[in-house]
Amino acid sequence: ITIPQRGAKRRLVEMVSVNAKQGLEQLKLKWISDSTRMETAMSELQEELNLPALPRRIECYDISHIQGTNTVASMSVFQDGQPLSSDYRRFKIKTHDGNDDFASMREVLNRRFRRLKNAREGNEENASFTASPDLVLIDGGKGQLSSAVESMLHLGLQDIQLASIAKREEEVFLPDAAEPVIMPRNSQGLFLLQRA
Repeated sequence: ITIPQRGAKRRLVEMVSVNAKQGLEQLKLKWISDSTRMETAMSELQEELNLPALPRRIECYDISHIQGTNTVASMSVFQDGQPLSSDYRRFKIKTHDGNDDFASMREVLNRRFRRLKNAREGNEENASFTASPDLVLIDGGKGQLSSAVESMLHLGLQDIQLASIAKREEEVFLPDAAEPVIMPRNSQGLFLLQRA
């Protein structure tokens, strides 16, 4: 067996590796899209994260910027374990410049959940903002989660369940837990969180 170190044969080996990884990801997505597995995934999440109900609607928030400028936030939505792209939103950060992820997260959640609060009071008509999530997932660690908790307390929305996921170690943080939840690597619930 020879292992090419450079040239066209090396590029061919790299392409095969990339194709294999993409094929595996597609198989994972196909596998998790089975509705029975979705129910299992949501049940695992409910149990592991101690949620009062199945997380049928999961809203995920992430902050992005280009070296501290052009800061935006994205909101992706999963309904019954499937992407609901019609409810995806992008928010331009308006209140500050720089890469303060915590302040950006507070701004985005205040904007989004103020509209949910208005909807509950009968003052909002945009359907994507009237839906109440069963779980709000924040991309980041304890700091980002603390910003989210602060926003919810400020708005008086203590009934919305929050969690954050740190991508590097796949640790899930909960507001009232000192230690992160470490889900098994082959957990359907973890696959769902990663996909979201």
